[in-house]
Amino acid sequence: MKNLNDYLSISTIVLLCICSICGIFSMDFSNSFDVVNQYGDTVTIFGSGIYAGDTYFKAPILIGTDMVILFVVVPLFTLSYLKNRQEGSNADKLRLLSYYAVAFYYAVSIAFGVKYNQLHLIYIGLFGCTLFGLFYTARGMNITHTSWLLTNGLKRFLAITGMALIIAWLPDIVPTILSGRPIPLIGVYTTEITYVLDMGVVAPLCFICLNLLKKGDNVGVIILAAILKSCIIIGIMVVSQSVCQYLSGAELPLPVLITKAASFVILGAFAFHFERKLYARL
Repeated sequence: MKNLNDYLSISTIVLLCICSICGIFSMDFSNSFDVVNQYGDTVTIFGSGIYAGDTYFKAPILIGTDMVILFVVVPLFTLSYLKNRQEGSNADKLRLLSYYAVAFYYAVSIAFGVKYNQLHLIYIGLFGCTLFGLFYTARGMNITHTSWLLTNGLKRFLAITGMALIIAWLPDIVPTILSGRPIPLIGVYTTEITYVLDMGVVAPLCFICLNLLKKGDNVGVIILAAILKSCIIIGIMVVSQSVCQYLSGAELPLPVLITKAASFVILGAFAFHFERKLYARL
């Protein structure tokens, strides 16, 4: 008999497929047009598929994200769900929860950060399934004796990741406070959801996780698994996003690639190292 976790996991997988496939089929960089946004700036708008109406800068990023969701996250999420259903160990639950965290980040990003389109109800459904899936998977998880986990390397990783997520985006925001102008590349949007998530949620979670692990609290392990998996997947995503931006003809300044894209790839590589150590010990 299927339980709530089955329904949430299967629904999440199906909704991830729908969102990502529709996004990938939007990949036609030949259609665009210019508009004057609410800030008085001329913005080039993407004109194809489900992302028609989003900015020409952001649409390739969304498509690159969709590719990783469909070809990386969905298969791994499915395998994790099946293994958890068969065995259901703490390690299996932790893996499934970490993929829920990635799917939740994606759901929030498209539900709040994409121009309104025909998939809005799908976005809402994905948002709900991933949020409740996180809670339900964490329910009853009992991980004890975690004092071995917090090595000096992991301490540095969590601290650097928390600071890096703030440092990466802060230079885009501070000048706008002084000038009264909108964030660069804001396009037709009213905010940048990535800044909100990274600086307002993920970065603080890194420091909260560090504090909980110092106290031997098992909630810190749950948060750690979510952070590590998110860093790994985002490290893959920035490569796919950069490729799609290149194919769209967007200019990718070398400083941007080094300070933003490359830094996330490096963080992802370190996260992969610490994740392997985590599950090896569990």
